[in-house]
Amino acid sequence: MIDDAITVAITGASGGAYGLRLVQSLLAAEQRVYLLISEAGRLVLKMEEDLALPGRNRELATALCRHLNVPESGLTVFGAKEWTAPVASGSGAPARMAVCPCTTGSLARIAAGTSDGLIERAADVVLKERGRLVLVPRETPLSEIHLENMLRLTRMGAVMLPANPGFYNRPESVTALVDFVVARVLDQLGVANQLAPRWGQPDD
Repeated sequence: MIDDAITVAITGASGGAYGLRLVQSLLAAEQRVYLLISEAGRLVLKMEEDLALPGRNRELATALCRHLNVPESGLTVFGAKEWTAPVASGSGAPARMAVCPCTTGSLARIAAGTSDGLIERAADVVLKERGRLVLVPRETPLSEIHLENMLRLTRMGAVMLPANPGFYNRPESVTALVDFVVARVLDQLGVANQLAPRWGQPDD
């Protein structure tokens, strides 16, 4: 792996705001981002965020960056079956990836190594190349199948980071709850951030 970009995948779990905020934060931090959005992920963004994304990759990147108010230069979008994308091969794929949010279906396919789509293939590449894979499941309650898949992936080296916001900082908005989780994802990806207060640090 030689690419310093970060791959972000947004799947169809509820909580599309987490994925959007992650992309926004990475681009604001001048990180290059490779973005993958599943068909179900698009549907959830439309339902939860009133965000209808164009079908073409370049137009999608433009619309999303305008929505997030960030420069477009650092964002590259790839289609669900775009097998020529860098993320599909260990010879040049990024070493860092977050699936945020991550459906339990995506979780299962990644755990099984079933690479029918680019999201699962990209995750498979990160695992086999010993990169950093962060999965943000948003599901409750969890079945034995879900828990077994999480344990299996953890043993493979993936980071399981459920979308469980904390309340010790007394959040006063949904944005604060989202930022709490996204800050933890950025920490795991090695990207400095000040999205949420740190435990033990005095309030400003």
